[in-house]
Amino acid sequence: MLIEVGNQLVSSQVFERKFVCDLNACKGACCIEGNSGAPLELQEIDLLEDNLEKIEPYMRNEGKEAVRELGVFYMDEDNEPATTLVNGAECAFVYFDKQGITKCAIETAYREGEIDFNKPQSCHLYPIRIKRLHEKQVLTFEDWEICAPACACGEQLDLPVYKFLQEPIKRVFGEKFFDELALVAEQWILSRK
Repeated sequence: MLIEVGNQLVSSQVFERKFVCDLNACKGACCIEGNSGAPLELQEIDLLEDNLEKIEPYMRNEGKEAVRELGVFYMDEDNEPATTLVNGAECAFVYFDKQGITKCAIETAYREGEIDFNKPQSCHLYPIRIKRLHEKQVLTFEDWEICAPACACGEQLDLPVYKFLQEPIKRVFGEKFFDELALVAEQWILSRK
């Protein structure tokens, strides 16, 4: 069910589903599986291109080569910009830590103070995906089997998707929107009991 919050439409699953990333279980599979790169906003392409020199030290050689050859993005099957992939598989901006967990070179450069923007909004908001419906944006929950450990962890901790994603929701839509979203979510959950 879609619920209007501010000028957005939000799937009730964003309130109902529980979710907490469990990187020890999934190893960051969402960055290396799927049928395309991470969706990008147009301004994010410019930021990546302008800051590539500062991001590259955190990238694997395979990712650097892919970006040198293809650029920081390509147009996916829906004709939307997405991060470049290495050999049609993982995002060019990933690297792996000592435990084999996928990490983001963009986010690492941000956390190290090298750049002033975090990873793409679509990555930061995941498992929320933004779809378009006429003039409105729709915030949906993407149910993907690789995130089963995150759903189980969220159930155990009783943490709904919107609360887990408080920081990126505020980043993308603003604090006022998040406050309204939280209020609507509480009312929705009470009405379902």
